[in-house]
Amino acid sequence: MDTTYWGRNFGLMVIEDALRGVVLWHKYVRHETVAQYVKGIEWLKDNGFRIYGIVIDGMKGLPQALKPIPVQMCQFHQMLIVRRYLTQNPDIEASQELLNLINIIAKTDKESFCAAFNEWYEKYRDVVNERVHDKRIKRVTPPYMRPKLRSAYLSIKRNMPLLWTFYDHPETGLPNTNNALEAVFSDLKTKVRVLRGISRENRKKLIDEYLKRHY
Repeated sequence: MDTTYWGRNFGLMVIEDALRGVVLWHKYVRHETVAQYVKGIEWLKDNGFRIYGIVIDGMKGLPQALKPIPVQMCQFHQMLIVRRYLTQNPDIEASQELLNLINIIAKTDKESFCAAFNEWYEKYRDVVNERVHDKRIKRVTPPYMRPKLRSAYLSIKRNMPLLWTFYDHPETGLPNTNNALEAVFSDLKTKVRVLRGISRENRKKLIDEYLKRHY
């Protein structure tokens, strides 16, 4: 499940069956919230759907709200998070190696990735944890020298248990990304873009009808 937007205040929240490629539930929102996702899941349960697991983009608080349902963090979204912190062309070796590692997450297995990640940290522990050495800074605890690198590392470390749910529970049939849903969003935006200038209500009617016919 995920949400896409047209502008700031017009969003479409969607839950799709990953195995059949069928949109099961959708809702128009101004902003995505944990509560709205939970309502979508409750609607599915109330209508007889059995939920084996859910793929999310990493929204804070959502995995806890969905318990005890197995949750998979989209590996592609994790890749994008790290890229935003490090950019596509980082200038130091530690960042370059971490970027190279996250870029292959979808092409490797859990044991190999976790081992490589731990080796990376042991190699660059001092770089990640180094603080600014400047007597002019009056803070009791000086800031980190490379906060973006540290944030990228902590993001992977924090999300690690969710990045391999599909691997630990193959019986669920969970994919490791929500790229199939991203393809639905891309398709929808292409269709809506052709009809620029239509009212919000007509846009909703167009989206509703397109989802009904194609997904």
